[in-house]
Parts: sequence; structure tokens; C-alpha cells
Amino acid sequence: MSKSPRQMTLVAFLQAQNCSNYAGSWRHASSMTDYLSPEYYQRIARTLEAGKFDMAFFDDRLAMPDIYGDGHQDTVKYGVRPIKLDPTTVLMAMAMATSKLGLGATYSTTYYEPFHVARLFASLDLMTKGRVAWNVVTSMNNSEAANFGRSEHLEHDLRYDRADEFMEVVMGHWDTWQEGAIIADKAAEIFADPEMVKRLDHQGQYFNSRGPLTVPRSPQGHPVILQAGQSGRGLAFAARWAEVVFCKYPTLENGKKQYQALKDGVANAGRDPDSLKIAPELKIIVAETESQAKEQRDYIASLSRPIDGLIMMGETLNIDFSGRPYELPFTDEELAAMSWQGLRDKVIQISGKKNPSVKDFVEASGRGTLNDGPVFCGTGAQVADQMEEWFKSACDGFVLSATSVPGTYEDIVRLVVPELQKRGLFRKEYTDTTLRGNVGLAKPRAGDWRRKN
Repeated sequence: MSKSPRQMTLVAFLQAQNCSNYAGSWRHASSMTDYLSPEYYQRIARTLEAGKFDMAFFDDRLAMPDIYGDGHQDTVKYGVRPIKLDPTTVLMAMAMATSKLGLGATYSTTYYEPFHVARLFASLDLMTKGRVAWNVVTSMNNSEAANFGRSEHLEHDLRYDRADEFMEVVMGHWDTWQEGAIIADKAAEIFADPEMVKRLDHQGQYFNSRGPLTVPRSPQGHPVILQAGQSGRGLAFAARWAEVVFCKYPTLENGKKQYQALKDGVANAGRDPDSLKIAPELKIIVAETESQAKEQRDYIASLSRPIDGLIMMGETLNIDFSGRPYELPFTDEELAAMSWQGLRDKVIQISGKKNPSVKDFVEASGRGTLNDGPVFCGTGAQVADQMEEWFKSACDGFVLSATSVPGTYEDIVRLVVPELQKRGLFRKEYTDTTLRGNVGLAKPRAGDWRRKN
């Protein structure tokens, strides 16, 4: 029997707010402005499902960006991601408008309790019939800490140590109901087999949680685990827990190295490398002709403002860039304290400086600009050519960011998806009703994660 051809995983990278992760997108003439309504997200969801996307995924933060200038005024004035709706609520609005599209939401291990997250995502998974994913994050900055009554954010590696135990508790709660526990025998008056429902009774360094969880398993076993850590500690966490990893590749050659390193890390953690899908972030600008696509790119690039990047870097690095001399190098201690170490390492690599300055961070990171990550620009065939090249050696699919909403996704579905389908690189129809089934991940049984860790 011949093996089925390898298929791309396609994920839409969304924000439950006034703009995409490209802050200037709200300034685009065609971007919709009803982002505080369910219809906004439902329209996007229908477009993605028509294009057979695997998943719509929501990034999130737990605070308005207010580190730059020690205040939120510029964030609000210039619309640099000041609005952040709870993504799980938005996810359910989209779920009601679709039947096959996977739906992922970010939830923090630093500011929530494991039982709450286990119950919330297990319930979401049941209500969508097995289409939900949880993006596991450790949060980023002191603004988030302040919103939850803390004086400062936890140190980077400590956050991941705590997150490892958080995952053990959540996964343990998801195991408390075994498959087939519910009998529902009315004549015998037996609802469920008590031997198949267990307490967790977890007592650890960071958490104590008894259980049992009050939510049985879903059609896909449990929600798909997403993760985006790219630091050394973050990669170790992803190798242990993640089923889909989102990443940033500055170049194809860099991507090949990252891809192999993460696959090797999964193998070293005792897991099958094929059980992990790796998807770099990508922006696509596509039109009927190459010249039209380039015109669109020039227009989109013109929408960014210097303040966008400064505010966004402050948020993700937990550093105020506003009062610092532009070319003063950061000290080793200041660099070590930065929250998003993957971005810090990227700037050091691209700038070639061990101690980069604000200027280096602005120029090398691309934050807030169109150049924050790769951009594939051209006709549908030209974009598909580039995606195919990356897919062959550096990834299992892509996380697609928007530069206008919903226009970016409408263009991709109309012009790029048919090209990928013609080449046999992407499905023409959904093959399953669950997210796991469509992404090509096995359905886990209760306790599988213990045997693999």
C-alpha cells in the first residue's frame, strides 16, 4: 500500500483585537472595523474553513502594552494592540459558525491554576466536538504580573520549570476519566464506572490539586498542545510537551537548522519526531499579477510607524526603550533579564553584536514592521513555489499572519490554496471531524503522556 503524500499544515495567526500581529494592519483601508463583534470573527472563520485551513489560532497577552514610556497613552493613541478580548470566548463564537475548522487559544501557565485550564479547555473541546488546541505560554512582562497582583514577572527559566509541573497537573486531570467510563444504564441505574474515574491527588513543588476533573474526554482525547518557545529552555519544554510548534525563521537555511534541532530534541525526549508539527510564521501578500502584489506590499509596508515597534518590543522584552540612549549597548545583566529570549538571541545573531543597543533591536528585530519575519509576495503560483521549497526541508506547514483582515485570508484562499492543492501539497477536503485527525496527530489514550515522558 503506497504511503499518502505529505500534506502541509496551515494555521491562521489571529488576534482578538483591533489589529493583527502586524500593528499597522488596522490602518489598512480594507481592514474591517467591527472587531468587537462576533460577526467579525465568524466571517474570518468561514473563509478559513472554505480554504480547508487546519486551524485558526489566537495569540494573547494579559495586559495592555504599557512598558514603553511607563504608560499606555501611546499604545491607545496609535492603536498598537490596546484591545485584547479573551480568546476562548471568541473561539466559541467562531466554533458556532464552522464544523471542521480547528480553533486554538493561548492561556498562561503563570497566572491561572491548572484545574481551571484543564476544565476550560476540556469543556471547549467537547463543545466543538474535538476541534480545540491550547497554546501553552508562560507570559512575558511585569504589566501582566501587576494585573494579577504580583510585583514582578517570574524569571525566564523558573517560569518554564513551573510550567512543566503545570502541564503534568493539566494532563493528569485530563486522564481522570478513561475512555468508556460513561455507561448510562438507566435500567441498572449506573451512570458511570467509578473504577474508570480517578483522583489525581497531585502534590508538587508549585501545585497541589486533587480532582477528579469534572469533564470527560473529548472525541480527540484531549486538546492539541501548541507551543512557541524558541529559547533553549523553551525548546526543551516544546520537545517534551508540544504537538504543534510555532516558530520564526529569519532565513530558509536557519529554518533547516531549527527544524532539525527541534525534531532531534523530540527524539531525545523519547517521543516520535513525527508526532510534532513545526510551523514557522509567514506573511503572504498575493495578487493576480506580480506587479499588483508588489504594489500591495509597498502600501502595506507604509502603514507601520516607528512607535509600533518600540511599544511591541517593550511588551515582549519587558524593557522600557523610551528613555535609553539609542546607541548605548545593553549590559549582560540587562540582556539576561529580557523576557523573550528568542527575540533577544535573534537580534544578537543578526546584528553580530554581543551587546546590542536600542538601535540594533529596532533594525535587526523588524518588530512592528513588515520585515518582522519572512514575507512571500507574488502571484499564487510564485507564493506556492516559495512555500513548497520551505516545506520540503524546513517545516511541516505555516502559521500565516495577516496584514489586513480579512483580506489577507480571502486572498490566500482564492489564489494560493488552489495552487497548493494542484500540487498535492494541501487537502481538497477535510479528512476528519477533529483537529487531531486533520493535522495528522494520533488520538491519545488516558496516560499516554506519562509513558512518553
